[in-house]
Amino acid sequence: METPGQIPFDAQVLDLVRAVVPAGAIEPAPAVDMPTAYVAREHMLVVCQTLRDHSALQFAFLVEITAADYHPAAPRFELVYHLACLGEAFAQPTGAAVPRRLRLKVRVPDNDLGEQDLPWAHSLTPLWPAANWLEREVFDLFGVAFTGHPDLRRILTPDDWTGHPLRKDYPVQVRKDAASWSPMELTVEEFTANVRAARAASAAAARPRADQPVPTGIDKD
Repeated sequence: METPGQIPFDAQVLDLVRAVVPAGAIEPAPAVDMPTAYVAREHMLVVCQTLRDHSALQFAFLVEITAADYHPAAPRFELVYHLACLGEAFAQPTGAAVPRRLRLKVRVPDNDLGEQDLPWAHSLTPLWPAANWLEREVFDLFGVAFTGHPDLRRILTPDDWTGHPLRKDYPVQVRKDAASWSPMELTVEEFTANVRAARAASAAAARPRADQPVPTGIDKD
């Protein structure tokens, strides 16, 4: 029985995915904004490939990947994926599928460690290359590794940073000198000089040159 205000999961999507994965690999989840389902971590790749490639589904657009830390609950992490079918805007040769959105969630325990001794999930880069930087952001901020990622490294914090800032147990205040081969800040004099140079260049570009012809129909006076 559906709860008032919740978005039901599309039965067609559910049936088509369940035809290729074991029972329990995908289960609808309550949501108020878009259809949502939990996917078992070990079946995430085949579920997403079905969603992307099936002619009746065509979820060709990976919109976003993010995460949530529910520490001290277990499993601790949830990965959140937003997908979209764009309909006629990105249709297969056999025709377009119904435009719609979909959210997938994957539970990730923190006591089953993979690469770099971190909780893990499968990388979606073989299906959507755009997952590359999205997964790096989750890795950087939450400390979840993605098996099969081609270049898993930090993207928002320096390479020598310690810890993962969006974890619930991350220290509230962290002081750390940035490691860089070049200055991170400008002096007041350097900033002022840059502003003045930019203004002068803009003024020179806007000033008509003496040798520039006057447009037809405009009086010089």
